[in-house]
Amino acid sequence: MAPRVQDLRSFQLPPNFRGRPGWYVQLWWVVQATLFAWSPQVLYGWRRLLLRLFGAKIGKGVTIRPTVQVTYPWKLSIGDYSWIGDYAALYTLGEIEIGDNACVSQHCYLAGAGHNYAKPTFDMEAKKIVIEPEAWLATGVFVAPGVRVGRGAVVGACSVVLKDLPAMMICAGNPAKPLRPRPVPASAEETAALAEGL
Repeated sequence: MAPRVQDLRSFQLPPNFRGRPGWYVQLWWVVQATLFAWSPQVLYGWRRLLLRLFGAKIGKGVTIRPTVQVTYPWKLSIGDYSWIGDYAALYTLGEIEIGDNACVSQHCYLAGAGHNYAKPTFDMEAKKIVIEPEAWLATGVFVAPGVRVGRGAVVGACSVVLKDLPAMMICAGNPAKPLRPRPVPASAEETAALAEGL
């Protein structure tokens, strides 16, 4: 008989993996399922407040839809004026950092941790995800643990991001790869100079 490659009876979370006591985790899940999820779309400030009360670092003017799922808010950081779309899952078993003016569209899944399939104990391993400022994850993007998406990068719909993506590139695919540079708008000075030259 082949040796057992996965023995889930032996699985244990690392010490202090959740970062808070079990009762606190359960309290957040109740709050998220009720006060957060039942809030009207327009109550963005209310949802920001709830996340902050549970330890999340949420910037100014952040738009978070009521259908967003956050596992552990105290491991979440979102910069100013960023958007988190409907049914996005921020699986913050590991830290997730989202920069200013970033957009995480509907049905995206950011996995801050995964399992080590090379060990029969199926160990849980947290790895920080960073979405840099001005990046856009289009609908249905999956981001693996430990990945960094560079500033201003665009990730196409339904892409699977398994490795870091460079700044200011349009990327897509499974696995996602850089395809071409993101267009940069001309500065006011360049636009005026072009207009004078016509």
